[in-house]
Amino acid sequence: MANESGLEDVRRRIDAIDEKLLVLISDRAALATEVAKLKSSDNSEAVFYRPEREAQVLRKIIERNKGPIADEEMARLFREIMSACLALEQLLQIAYLGPEGTFTQSAALKHFGRSVKTKAQASIAEVFREVESGACHFGVAPVENSIEGAVNHTLDMLINSSLKICGEVHLRIHHNLMGKAVNLRDIRRVYSHHQSLAQCRSWLDNNLAGAERIAVSSNAEAAKCVLQDELSGAIAGDVAAEFYQLPILASNIEDDPNNTTRFLILGQNNIAATGNDKTSILFANANVPGALQKTLACFSDNNVNMSRIESRPSRQGMWKYVFFVDIDGHVEDDVIVQVLQQLKQHALMTKVLGSYPVAMF
Repeated sequence: MANESGLEDVRRRIDAIDEKLLVLISDRAALATEVAKLKSSDNSEAVFYRPEREAQVLRKIIERNKGPIADEEMARLFREIMSACLALEQLLQIAYLGPEGTFTQSAALKHFGRSVKTKAQASIAEVFREVESGACHFGVAPVENSIEGAVNHTLDMLINSSLKICGEVHLRIHHNLMGKAVNLRDIRRVYSHHQSLAQCRSWLDNNLAGAERIAVSSNAEAAKCVLQDELSGAIAGDVAAEFYQLPILASNIEDDPNNTTRFLILGQNNIAATGNDKTSILFANANVPGALQKTLACFSDNNVNMSRIESRPSRQGMWKYVFFVDIDGHVEDDVIVQVLQQLKQHALMTKVLGSYPVAMF
């Protein structure tokens, strides 16, 4: 009886806190609508979503978090609150590489929260076009995987696009086997994107060695393939299982538990500095000895950290390349201004792709 009495007391305290939380969240939402009115009265083309402001708010939340809820989970909760409040100001339209149920959609929801409208696109090029035309406010596209490397189509689109990189998302990739089979031994075919099949090779060899492996355009497409086929399975993420209502037969079957994909947030506006930013640049060199060494020295001589470099054919002639570089800092920082000035002296062409907040998780 004592335990039951104590439990009821704790529940009453939880109910009281929930009531306070509801009032505070409603007050926050009311202030969001007030912000919308102020912005709209000052400017008919007001910008409602400010990635730098959101990043600063979330960093403060993490700094003040004392547990027991983990920092990443606390940030997710507050992101959803901000997403719901922002929707009262403006419902964001987000283009992503579809179809529905892909990891790119998961990345979009992780970054923007669930109070947005996500619009599936058939290709990365269509994601860019939707944002360039103004049909969507932002786009989300994969740029690299920790195992499989760069997503070349995204890099190629960045060369000529007017869009800016406004943010990044790191998504831990957990693959699940899903389908309508009663037992794993009943599965004769496994559908998935070719990269996912490669990332689950060891598990497939050990558990479904006799099943045919069929590569399709996306993991979501794989989920669609098994809807009517009880002798097949699909490798995809949680979102696909939820969207297509497929039972998960085996969870986290990826060979590398640290498998992570980085996604870019694409928009039309430059992002202000937050104090913890990354800048993406592309440049092209003359095809002469020492050209790359001189351009890379612009970063090292100024003690600017380069976290990533990729090369791609420029499509302007044989054996001519452009280089994609990620560096620490914001384009408005004095040291980055100096780096860019020096870079222009050595490179044939330079382009700042965007400065944006560093992903927190």
